[in-house]
Parts: sequence; structure tokens; C-alpha cells
Amino acid sequence: MNIAVIGLQWGDEGKGKIIDYLSANKDIIVRFSGGNNAGHTVVINGKKFIFHLIPSGILRENKICAIGNGVVVDPKVLLEEINYLKKEGINVSPENLKVSLYAHIIMPYHRAMDAIREEGLSKKIGTTKRGIGPCYMDKVARCGLRMADLINPKIFYEKLNEVLQEKNILFERIYGKLAFSFDDIYKEYSYYGKLLKPYVCDLVEFLYDNKKKSFLFEGAQGTFLDIDFGTYPYVTSSSTLSTNALLGSGLGFLKINKIIGVAKGYTTRVGEGPFPTEIKDKLKDYFLEKGKEFGSTTGRPRRCGWLDLVLLKRAIILNNVSSIILTKLDVLDNLKKIKVCVGYKKNSKILNNFPVDLSEIKPVYKELLGWNTSIEGIDKFYKLPQKTKEYINFIEEYLNCPINYISVGEKRFDVIKK
Repeated sequence: MNIAVIGLQWGDEGKGKIIDYLSANKDIIVRFSGGNNAGHTVVINGKKFIFHLIPSGILRENKICAIGNGVVVDPKVLLEEINYLKKEGINVSPENLKVSLYAHIIMPYHRAMDAIREEGLSKKIGTTKRGIGPCYMDKVARCGLRMADLINPKIFYEKLNEVLQEKNILFERIYGKLAFSFDDIYKEYSYYGKLLKPYVCDLVEFLYDNKKKSFLFEGAQGTFLDIDFGTYPYVTSSSTLSTNALLGSGLGFLKINKIIGVAKGYTTRVGEGPFPTEIKDKLKDYFLEKGKEFGSTTGRPRRCGWLDLVLLKRAIILNNVSSIILTKLDVLDNLKKIKVCVGYKKNSKILNNFPVDLSEIKPVYKELLGWNTSIEGIDKFYKLPQKTKEYINFIEEYLNCPINYISVGEKRFDVIKK
């Protein structure tokens, strides 16, 4: 059975832990979108592992992890991640890590452009300034560089020279910035290409040869950061939906049997953009502290809010979700009352349809009683407090979608099967 794991909110739903958990029974784990603006965290025996490009399934023995064509790769960051994992005693080699020839690479001018655009906008997007957006821009504009170019010195020389001439005109004449040195970039990135070459392959051919194995597709960010269906323009620059899993991997010959949506027991987002259920009083500090809600990529404090079921129902439709994994439910342990958004209103009128723009939306809440006791480490659903089970069942009934697993702590096996 092939499974895709998708974030149902604005990212940071705890997908890294879930992918690590599910990968125990899968052969190949494939990342299909985004770049090193994403961050997945896994805690094993008290040791925290943070991933930005490599699927967290790399922590499992005898698994193959792949970075697909839909991902934009910063070669330096990828090499740093490989070296970091090796130092931690994790096996990372060309045998268990594959990178698509067709994946586009992030260059220094992409990061510079990202910063210039963010600083010049009247309405900030909240980008990580890692160059992800400008890299996707060049991909669509057909002037991008791919891993296939990076590992071929002659082709890389020719393409970089051509691209840099255009980029330097733009940076010097339009932005008043210093030109980029061709020699410096070529020398640095040729070195990266030499080191990464053993990992780079025709991923389509490799995965086709292994098509009888079981696959786990790793989504990055969350549904409402999708370039088309997210809270535009406060979104990422790629498709985060399940429908992109095959396209971003080159695996059109496969069938995804199950799509699992991951959602927190509350809601968070990083950066700018509308957030109907955002908590702005002192209670937000409780979520920040209890949930350790700081970005694994940027370290920025996340904005926190109550669970938005209207948002989740939309995400289930967009991704054709089969079942849900509810995470970080233990963060709600100390709350006597918990709010859940069950409707939207605008100008005092209840909305019947999901709005294109969430900026002026007010939530309609249902208030539930909290369980006011710790559930961390509980291993069976029947052992959960009655109010916890009622909260889970309420979510399940509203969404008309089964919740099969509940995460009740940050440890690897703090997962309950419902």
C-alpha cells in the first residue's frame, strides 16, 4: 500500500514524527515539494533530529529516501544535513538517499532576490528568505539550473554564465546591488556538485525499477500554504497538496492507496496572513511554551489559535483525505475549556461556502470542556480521559473523516491507535 502524508493546516502539524512512525512499514520515502523552508522534527531517545530536505525516514534502517523533482534543493544545505546525520551515527549514503536529476537548485541570487522582495513589499509575506520562491520563479521562467546541470561541469559552466549575465544586469541596474562573481559561484557550486553527484540519479527510472515496493510520500508545509488553494499571497511557492505527490516525484505509474492528513489539536501558522482563530491574549503564551511552538527552520515563534474545523473540512476535500492523524493533543492538557471553530461569519452573516479570502472572517466557536490532566505517554485510546475522547469524537463527527491515530507527546512512540 502506498501512502501520502499531507499537512492539513499551515504546516508545523508534526508530520516529521508521523512520517518517521509510518516509515517503519514502508520501503521508500519520497519528498515531493518545497525546499529548506520546511522543517520536520523527530525525537528519539531524547535526541532531537531536525530535517529540512531529507525525509525523516532516513532514521530507519534499510529504507530508501528520495528527494523528488518537485523539490528545490540548496546544495549547501543538503550537504550540511548529510554531514550532520552522519556525525549523529545515521547511515546516509548513495544507496539509501537518492536525489532527482530534475530537481532545481537554489543559487545565491535566489536568496538575495528573496530578501530584496520581502524587504520591499508593503505587505510582508513572512518568507524564510531561503530563496525558495525565486528558484521556483526561474523554474517556471525556464532559466533555472537543475541537479543534472550541477553535476556536469561543462554544462554548469555554460548555463551559469548565461543566467548570471541576466541576473547581474537585474541586480545592478534595477536593485542597485553588487554583481555576483561568476568565478566564485562556479568554484563553490562545482564543489557541491562533485560531492552530491553520487546521490543524484534518474529517479523516475530508479523508482520504476522498484515500483513493487511500498511507498510513503512526504508532504512539506501544509494545505493552506499551497500556491493555488492556500491563503494567497501568504503562501509558499509550490503545490503542497496530495495531487502533487506523483507529479513532484515522477511516479505517475504508481497509485496512492491512502492519503493521511495530519492536523494538530489546535492551529498554528508562521509568518503573515489571515488566521481566523488566532489567540491574541495571554493564552497564546501558554501554547508557545507548552507546545514549544517555535519554527524548526527559522526559530520564529508561531502564531497560535484554536482548532479550525471549517479549515480542516476544506483541506480534507482538497486532498481527498482517507483518514486523519491528530497531533500534539497533550498541549491542551491544562485547559479547563477548549474552543473549536465550527463556522465562519463575515459582516455578522454566517457563510455557507468556504471564502476565497479569510482576512475578514470571524470564527463561530463551540466551547468544550477540557480534561485538565496529563495524557502524555498514554498508549491506549480507552485509557484517555472521557473529555479527551469526547473532543476527538466531536472532531471526527464534524469532519466525517476517521481519526485513526493520536499523538500524545513528542517521543517516537507516543502515538495511540484509535
